[in-house]
Amino acid sequence: KGVEERTRSLAKVCRMRTTPIITFMNKLDREGRPPIELLDQVEEELEIEVCPLDWPIGAGQHFKGVYRIPEDRVLLFRPHATGEEDAREIVGLDNPELDHAVGSLAKQLREDMELIREVYDDFDEERYLAGRQTPVFFGSALNNFGVQELLGFFSAHAPAPQPRPAVERQVEPGEEAFSGIIFKIHANLDPRHRDRIAFMRVCSGTFRKNKPYLHVRSGKNFKAANPTAFMAQDRTVIDEAYPGDIVGLHDTGTLRIGDTLTEGETIQFSGIPNFAPTIFTEVVNTDPMRSKQLNKGLDQLSEEGVAQVFSARQGNRRVLGVVGQLQLDVIAYRLEHEYKATCRFEPLEYTRAAWVHCGDRTRLNSFLDRYEHRIVYDRSGKPVYLAENQWLLDRRREEDSEITFSWTADIEAAAQPV
Repeated sequence: KGVEERTRSLAKVCRMRTTPIITFMNKLDREGRPPIELLDQVEEELEIEVCPLDWPIGAGQHFKGVYRIPEDRVLLFRPHATGEEDAREIVGLDNPELDHAVGSLAKQLREDMELIREVYDDFDEERYLAGRQTPVFFGSALNNFGVQELLGFFSAHAPAPQPRPAVERQVEPGEEAFSGIIFKIHANLDPRHRDRIAFMRVCSGTFRKNKPYLHVRSGKNFKAANPTAFMAQDRTVIDEAYPGDIVGLHDTGTLRIGDTLTEGETIQFSGIPNFAPTIFTEVVNTDPMRSKQLNKGLDQLSEEGVAQVFSARQGNRRVLGVVGQLQLDVIAYRLEHEYKATCRFEPLEYTRAAWVHCGDRTRLNSFLDRYEHRIVYDRSGKPVYLAENQWLLDRRREEDSEITFSWTADIEAAAQPV
């Protein structure tokens, strides 16, 4: 269907962090936009150069497979294949077997490849790692087609653990002392046990089971008795973890997204960005007897980063901000099934948001009072200005030039300008 809103938001974050991107064009077995149009849209809207490593043969009901450009081979599509053993391939674009297998689409493929080789640059490792070029794959994930090629490329070209900036200094992955950052929290991963897992990325040194580490934000020690590694639905208790590893830590509410764990050094890693939602709704409790459960659920989902929950001092309302409609369905389901709370979402007219701050506290307070009906506060108490569209947001920024409007608000870090 093309680039969607969630992808646009995530691509902005990747550009901020110079994160390498691999693109997978999914659902080729369904009708969709022409591949050239998809590539043009990715370049234009995500502001990144594309480098197709695959090229589809047909689409929808006539999808026959993909041509692997670097390897000069064709992978033929078989719906519901179980893996590589079911794949059929043809080596060589000029192989007569190709004409027999895909008919007139073979001629179209050869013509397409003449255009592709002329229009798009070859894969460049440096531009990819700098986040300026994205290799593109085509396939059908539901049918397990094209996934192996994507994963093979990822294994061969994904960057090694990189230095990570902290407020105090830059931390190198080869340092002996352990450090790690909490980047995700998920409650009720196992509904039977009502658990809460904090996911930590090891940034330096070696993380060890049962060893006490400094939880920098609280100044207290934190020890993990059952650190866990995840692979899909499987969990394994581990004894050690190394830079780049992801570890699940069982948590009772101590840890938050953006927290730092160290062997004693007081450093604060740059936080995970909260970026501005584009869909806003007011949360209306449909069962006043379960207000406590609803508020607990909303707070927990906010801590997890599933949605951003804002408070409006005018009317003491709670406002939910998301970047896609599907998130609202997920939130409603989780509130009902995990917290036994029900609510409805009343759409609000706003589509843009920006965190606001100013070095002059008096001026900031004056601005907040003047636009109180448009101001909400995130869970850290930072004020956010809401607007119906980008034009109105730009106008407010021009007229109130002493106020800084930011598209993201990092945890314990500076916001990014709109």
